[in-house]
Order: sequence, then structure tokens, then C-alpha cells
Amino acid sequence: MRALQAVAYVNSVLQPGETIKVIGRLHWINYLKAFLLLAIAVILLLYGTHDMTKVQRTATYVGWLVLAVSVVMLLSSWFTRQMTELSVTNHRVIYKRGFLNRHTVEMNMDKVETVDVDQSILGRMLDFGTIRVRGTGQGIERLERMATPIVLRNAIIAR
Repeated sequence: MRALQAVAYVNSVLQPGETIKVIGRLHWINYLKAFLLLAIAVILLLYGTHDMTKVQRTATYVGWLVLAVSVVMLLSSWFTRQMTELSVTNHRVIYKRGFLNRHTVEMNMDKVETVDVDQSILGRMLDFGTIRVRGTGQGIERLERMATPIVLRNAIIAR
């Protein structure tokens, strides 16, 4: 957790006397589609390396294409995961996503009314879910596939 705090966006916007309670990140489940495509690419490439019939040659070409797409998806998922954070301080809830086009939403703790957490069965088993922070007059957009959503909720509602 300390390594995340060292490079977190929240460090650049902390006010005097404000301390970080917790920094939330996207869950590793965001990589799932890319990993599945990667597995398909490996299967196609392994199948295509045998006798090299026309079908196997086609499988090899398709495998390389699927491999390239899966690598791009992995990099995109990694970048999105690194550039998205939900920080909870003793004064505010700060949501940030993006790199070149940065989008931030901040809400003072005294304006927070409720924190909704939705978790599927898989989400409960792997500890990820969707968080929605609702406040007076505004809310923070749905934050899907966040890791440790209950920890984040508890940090927000604990005064």
C-alpha cells in the first residue's frame, strides 16, 4: 500500500492537515478478457506448429493476429488500471482516471450521504465490485471492478 501512495495522484492535491486513509485501484479482473484471448492465441499457435497443413497454417496466422490483439488489450488494461484511483482522505473522496485527458471528481466527506457497493458472486469470491458514492446534490460515477470495495466503503463512511 505504501508504494501506491508514493506515486498516487492524491499526493499532488493533498491539503494541509489532510491524510490518506486508503487508495483504491481497479481489480486484476480487468485483465480477464485479454488473458482469455492470450490463451486462445497460444492454443492456435501450438496447433499450427505441427504438420503445417493449410488449416494449421491458417491457425498459425490467426494465432499471431489474436496474440497481437491480446497484447494490445493487456497493455490497455494495465494502463487503465494504473491511471484509475479512488482515494479516501480524512477530508475528501477523490476519484481520478485518465492520463492525457484527466477526469477527477472530489467530494467532501461531510457531503457524502451513502456509499453503495454491488458485488456478484464472483466479485465476492475475488473481492471486487462496483462502488457508487452518493452525496448531497451530486455523486461520483459508478466505479466498476474496484478491488476491495468493502474496505473502500468502510474508509469513506468511517468518520
